Amino acid sequence: MTPSDTKNDTDPGLELDDARPSLTTGASIIGGYLPRLGLGPGVYRMLNPRGDVLYVGKARSLKKRVQTYAHPHRLPIRLQRMVAETASMEFVTTHTEVEALLLESNLIKQLRPRYNILLRDDKSFPDILIRGDHDFPQIVKHRGARNRPGEYFGPYASAGAVNRTLTALQKAFLLRNCSDNIFSTRTRPCLQYQIKRCSAPCVGKISEVDYASSVQQAKRFLTGNSQAVQKDLAAQMEAAAEALDFERAASLRDRIRAMASVQTHQDINVEGVSDADVVALQTEGGQTCVQVFFFRGGRNNGNRSYFPSHDKDQEPPAILAAFLGQFYDGRVPPKEILVSIEPDEADLLEEAFSIRADRKVTILMPQRGAKRQLIAHALDNAREALGRRMSESATQRRLLDGLAEKLGLENRLERVEVYDNSHTGGTNAIGGMIVAGPEGFMKNAYRKFNIKTAVKTSQDGDGASAGDDYAMMREVLTRRFTRAMKEDPDRDRGQWPDLVIVDGGKGQLSTAEEVFAELGIDDVALLGVAKGPEREAGRERFHLPGKEAFLLPPRDPVLYFVQRLRDEAHRFAIGTHRQKRAKAIGASPLDEIAGIGAKRKKALLLRFGSARSVARAGLKDLEAVEGISSAVARKIYDHFHDS
Repeated sequence: MTPSDTKNDTDPGLELDDARPSLTTGASIIGGYLPRLGLGPGVYRMLNPRGDVLYVGKARSLKKRVQTYAHPHRLPIRLQRMVAETASMEFVTTHTEVEALLLESNLIKQLRPRYNILLRDDKSFPDILIRGDHDFPQIVKHRGARNRPGEYFGPYASAGAVNRTLTALQKAFLLRNCSDNIFSTRTRPCLQYQIKRCSAPCVGKISEVDYASSVQQAKRFLTGNSQAVQKDLAAQMEAAAEALDFERAASLRDRIRAMASVQTHQDINVEGVSDADVVALQTEGGQTCVQVFFFRGGRNNGNRSYFPSHDKDQEPPAILAAFLGQFYDGRVPPKEILVSIEPDEADLLEEAFSIRADRKVTILMPQRGAKRQLIAHALDNAREALGRRMSESATQRRLLDGLAEKLGLENRLERVEVYDNSHTGGTNAIGGMIVAGPEGFMKNAYRKFNIKTAVKTSQDGDGASAGDDYAMMREVLTRRFTRAMKEDPDRDRGQWPDLVIVDGGKGQLSTAEEVFAELGIDDVALLGVAKGPEREAGRERFHLPGKEAFLLPPRDPVLYFVQRLRDEAHRFAIGTHRQKRAKAIGASPLDEIAGIGAKRKKALLLRFGSARSVARAGLKDLEAVEGISSAVARKIYDHFHDS
């Protein structure tokens, strides 16, 4: 889709009288655009004085839709607040309303405007990929864009569901999962062959024709023809038994059992539902849960709960329409979308999804039969998930209020940031920041910091020792809050914490105080949490600026809450550190030389044995290596010897 015209009007000739939002001023600014707007479809954006997008909307007629905002007294209170904050607008005209809908969904996901209904958890789903670019195709788990050659099967609701299915498919069809590099270098069967999860095509244990037959059986199974595949294997098993080939018969029996194990993990399989998503919405107390079940090839691939962010006065049909638009932005919809209520503009959504999928997509609200029972089951799951969510949110709110009371804070805690560092003797140092709020851990706000300055200072012997945790904490906090002061100086984007917790005692707290003093930050509470003398859980000492350290009673729920926050920060920091360390272990100095790819790197290592020996090699020795020209040899030599 390409918009037919783009307008970026930001100055309709009217300005805000003062810094305070004004409903009259906002309406006047919006009204100033009306003479320039046509009656055709398009997308509009409402922006505040800093240029932040407040709202993204689409319209069949831009002029008529924008005109409604120029008369704000007819609007709900939520939209009146939005109009009052509006300082400018931007417009994109489109050929059709469907194009406007697709663009609107894309912009909402990209910009995450404050006044739109937002799909907060939008992680990609894993697929199963049977590659199509090798004589002996590999079967693997795949996540992300479907740009590798081959056939994709999914989505699956979780990595666990994919892993179970992959394991069963390997047992049933004996397809390889090793990389091409391992496949090409094998001289004898690996462990996968020994445990009967691979047919060892790498060493010729199966012909290309027979392997291709197994691949086709796997594809038939994944597209819903599982019974036909099982009958075929059962017939082969009986024939092998009659021929007294009991080893082959036992192998076929195990493969049939592996296929059956996939089906037993798929809790609900409904006749008449082949490729469909089942979407049920439950609203209670101003909060919403959307439950999505995935059916592909007639099998249930699992389900996932979503909790879209929206204002309390939003109606369920509008919430569901916004959810579907954002959910399928970047995803190919299935043939059918079964819903518990009819979303707003269902016909328009159907048309947009059909364009995206390049085939007919239907949105149905079943009234009876098996499909209606499926919707009822999804609604039960949505109701239970929302109940758990509301209970957890209430508990989290009480714990945050309890922590504020224990620390003597006047304001409620809406955002708590916890910091921890992880390193090995000062190497591969990582700083981790985790965030918690009234609804639990805010994992999309987690941040990692590759610590550089503090490590370099310690290595140069400039006053800091290797593994100087204080210097590392100083670097992390300085970088974090310097950026916050630059990107959110008015502190109204939700990026500033109410409380910062550092893992450590008085020393770490003093470091944080120094950083805040240098940056001029005096309104963010600080807390240092140190383990007890024996590092015993429950004996943590709490350090506040200018106060004596104190302990909380061993069974205090607030103590358990702080322990959970600290443990999550430690888990995040050490996990990130281990990833960095593992990557560093696998790195080679040869990787730093431009023009040295995998093939040349392999030739050099085979010739000299190690990267260190390559570094010591003479120019003539390097030129003697197969595939290394004189120019490349000079580049390698200069890399290690250039002073």
